[in-house]
Amino acid sequence: MASRAYNIPNLLTYARIVAVPVIVLCFFVEGKLESSDTARWTALWLFIIASLTDYLDGYLARIWNQTSNIGRMLDPIADKLLVAAVLLLLAADQTIAGWSLWAAITILCREILVSGLREYLAALKVSVPVTRIAKWKTTIQMVSIAFLLAGPAGDKVVPYITEMGIALLWIAAFLTFYTGYDYFKAGVKHLVDAD
Repeated sequence: MASRAYNIPNLLTYARIVAVPVIVLCFFVEGKLESSDTARWTALWLFIIASLTDYLDGYLARIWNQTSNIGRMLDPIADKLLVAAVLLLLAADQTIAGWSLWAAITILCREILVSGLREYLAALKVSVPVTRIAKWKTTIQMVSIAFLLAGPAGDKVVPYITEMGIALLWIAAFLTFYTGYDYFKAGVKHLVDAD
């Protein structure tokens, strides 16, 4: 059992969790929030690598037949930690500001709602499969966050990187709301049936 906890897919999940505080630390220099170009590029590359482990851990677990309960539990937690921490970081850094904060809030609220619903539905032995649109949502969300991490540093290389990131964040927020509705609908159906 211990060997399953330390297989390669699970190690990739652990690495994604460890990457979260490291990405946040990139923005803190001498105890204050900084957004230097070096900090942004470092955080961006760490985020890209962490995002790739999200795909790799599940893929490797399936093809090597190394799925485990700890992996199934930690994988969605690692994803939500990564997305939530970076969105909060970008809001604190003011890369996401004004009305765009609502897109980030929508994403964060949906993740909390879906986590609660998944836990509730799992207790009822009900599974809500991940849809193709939910996979697109995750991809667009990760790409938007990558653009926003590049932010002003990226704008110097390719104009309007930050604006493209904000536009993609709104698209991700819309898809997040739409896919969250599927979970909510399944949860309410089973809640009503249970009564």
